[in-house]
Amino acid sequence: METYFLHHPDIEVENSDPKTIALGFFDGVHRGHQAVIKEAKRIADEHGEKTAVLTFDPHPSVVLGKTRKQIHYLTPLHEKLEKLEQLGVDIVYVVRFTAAFANLSPEAFVEDYLVALGAKHVVAGFDYSYGKKGAGKMQDLAGYAKGRFDVTTINKQEAFAAKISSTKIRSAIESGDLDTADELLGYPYKIKGTVIHGDKRGRTLGFPTANMKIEDDYLIPKLGIYAVKFIIGGKSYAGMASIGYNVTFKTDQEMSIEVFILDFDREIYGEEAEIEWYHFFRPEMKFSGMEGLIEQLKQDEANTRAYFAK
Repeated sequence: METYFLHHPDIEVENSDPKTIALGFFDGVHRGHQAVIKEAKRIADEHGEKTAVLTFDPHPSVVLGKTRKQIHYLTPLHEKLEKLEQLGVDIVYVVRFTAAFANLSPEAFVEDYLVALGAKHVVAGFDYSYGKKGAGKMQDLAGYAKGRFDVTTINKQEAFAAKISSTKIRSAIESGDLDTADELLGYPYKIKGTVIHGDKRGRTLGFPTANMKIEDDYLIPKLGIYAVKFIIGGKSYAGMASIGYNVTFKTDQEMSIEVFILDFDREIYGEEAEIEWYHFFRPEMKFSGMEGLIEQLKQDEANTRAYFAK
């Protein structure tokens, strides 16, 4: 897959061959996004063209918001690019979302990007907007195209009697409802990181854990205990993950993400790994002593084994 990073107004690219372009920010590349991209690929294949995606980075709210804010993504850019490639996308244009780009008129966006990049067909969701303050709507796009490219609008994609959206998925993850989030995404929610040294207290409890340093701006689920899959070296292992502050032992510790990997005994410090999140069991709890904590961890392990045995 070819990836071009564009910074307005310097948008010259070598590849302006005819292509079908899918439009969207695509955070999460969820089932709604997949419908847009798959239709773009179907059209491109039908016409012997390449499938392209035009997306942005960072999230528009970083630039347009009145207050400075940090965005936590369902799929940071590198992860988004991986998922787009898995869907068969040939070319991705990543436009740096700046104030100058945000101030483009809808007409200028069409001319400077869609026409300039060789669009022969453009596909986007029914609620996609473009140009300054989102003034351009999908129903207007064919008029701006002036016959130079065709337009396909993807209708609202629904699940649980509501629109599938990144906002809904984000809310589900933040509330610990990973079952719903995974259903809307169409795959298990995943974060990546590096295994680092922790305080090794898990070993004394009989539950040694892989302590994870998450470097990207992933959205982290709420505090608590989860059933997860731990992926390392291309292999997947069932595990139970803890997101919390080890409140039984400390009150001033930073939040940690630790995974007790079932039936696993290997030194993996410094290695990159992934965590797939499946199911929330319980919130973080403070125990009066180690015995109560150990008993609860045994129950958590039993619950995790039962979950994956289903």
